[in-house]
Amino acid sequence: MKVFVAQQNYHIGNFDRNLELILSALKRAEEAGADLAVFTELSVCGYPPRDFLEFDDFIRQCEAAVDTIRQHTHRVAAIIGAPARNPDPKGKDLFNAAWVLHEGEVKAVVHKTLLPNYDVFDEYRYFEPATQWKVVPLFGHRIALTVCEDIWNLGDNPLYRICPMDELMLQSPDLMINISASPFDYDHDEDRKEVVRQNVLRYGLPMIYTNAVGSQTEIVFDGGSLAFDASGTLVRELAYFREDECLLDTAELLQPATKSDHSGIQASVLEKDMRVKRIDDPEQIIPYLTAVHNMAQVHDALILGIRDYFSKMGFKKAILGSSGGIDSAVTLALACKALGPENVRAVLMPSEFSSGHSVDDAVTLSENLGNPYDIVPIRGIYDSFLRTLSPIFGDLPFGLAEENLQSRSRGNLLMAIANKFGLILLNTSNKSELATGYGTLYGDMAGGLSVLGDVYKMQVYALAEYINRHGVIIPQNIITKAPSAELRPNQKDSDSLPDYALLDMVLFQYIEKRRGPREIIAMGIDETLVRRVLKMVNANEYKRNQFCPIIRVSSKAFGVGRRVPIVGRYLG
Repeated sequence: MKVFVAQQNYHIGNFDRNLELILSALKRAEEAGADLAVFTELSVCGYPPRDFLEFDDFIRQCEAAVDTIRQHTHRVAAIIGAPARNPDPKGKDLFNAAWVLHEGEVKAVVHKTLLPNYDVFDEYRYFEPATQWKVVPLFGHRIALTVCEDIWNLGDNPLYRICPMDELMLQSPDLMINISASPFDYDHDEDRKEVVRQNVLRYGLPMIYTNAVGSQTEIVFDGGSLAFDASGTLVRELAYFREDECLLDTAELLQPATKSDHSGIQASVLEKDMRVKRIDDPEQIIPYLTAVHNMAQVHDALILGIRDYFSKMGFKKAILGSSGGIDSAVTLALACKALGPENVRAVLMPSEFSSGHSVDDAVTLSENLGNPYDIVPIRGIYDSFLRTLSPIFGDLPFGLAEENLQSRSRGNLLMAIANKFGLILLNTSNKSELATGYGTLYGDMAGGLSVLGDVYKMQVYALAEYINRHGVIIPQNIITKAPSAELRPNQKDSDSLPDYALLDMVLFQYIEKRRGPREIIAMGIDETLVRRVLKMVNANEYKRNQFCPIIRVSSKAFGVGRRVPIVGRYLG
């Protein structure tokens, strides 16, 4: 059997566009001589559709699209992803399903069994889990067809009580196919590849694994669809961060498996154990977070996130505040790469506390990138605010209120220009700042999309170096100078925050690894520092709750995947 693997970038709820993508791929599959075309999880409607699934009209449009695809499967069969109604009044109304279409008919509808309900996933909110499992006979094969999470229930501490493949093996399948929408984070691709390979070695069957690509608001799907033969050898790996497709022959995959050979699994487990040990060693955390391989992936994910957010929302041009600092510089460089420099407007807004080199650095950056920029000093606006507030502020000393007035003045200017010219404001705050509340609501925390909100400060520096890998784009002075908000004389970030290398180490352990103060202190990190940092994180949830969508690149980003109370006293 010849299988055409289609790794495509869908648009949630855009049925016409998604249908066009699928049908055009079916045509290419037919021209290539394929017997079967395999698409990804919920390909008909896009993933994750979230509460759109609660609208009957949305489900009807899914069904209409499935019916249209069915009519185009006389020569080439198709496996697509779409919701399916649950005829039983008990349980939820829908299944997350893989539809097998051939000869103009629905040959099978396979329901997803394992419904993730953690991090960015919320499937049990909408779907009923499968309660029966049947192999799909097709072109002389007996296919064990599963959906995404169904192959992840491995290891010594499985999340679910049932494993769909264990049930399907009772029916003697000879090929596994998994359709997936597995999001990106900067080390998930290796975990994903190993999960697929472990399934192959455990069941002695080859697997074709298709994964979605593209960005859906904050979630990035990186593609990287896979094919393993029955011996656990990787036969094909599709591109990352872009659409791709390939033609496979199952004859090449159906090689005898050596079921007793678990050396591959053991080697991979050892490699993962070594990675865990590295991130348990305080001295290895920052090198792990800033590794070149990670930064290359983060770079590509952020560009895809920006590009898809704009294209799928119908936006054309962006604006951001360019301060001459590292965060705005990296954001500007990424935005220019994603949208084209002519479509990204930088606004430099110096105050009386801004250093001369900050403006010069920002100008040099825009000249290097070739993007338009404006210089709009804010001293007059700031002084006007102070005069207006003088009767109320009286003789109280200069403090946080005066500092934040500058940031909010800049936010107002940026939003005014954005409104006037139909631009979208990109936020430049990084994850370290968001974690600790080092930002001003309605000021530098304003924006329609956060580019660096899931990127720690030390990773921002590493991204800058990666951006400069072929030549200087971001001026070296921006990378080497001490970071500062420049809201008061001689201000430095270090006046308010610990050294970023130390701060990011603690934040990573608390946010990504969910370790408490005792565990982090036991790693040899100063107790006073740990308790101070964790208190800052929890105390500033109210700020993050009002923040814009953040492009997710880590295993635990702020936003929909991290749900903690605003009002609480844990570690407070």
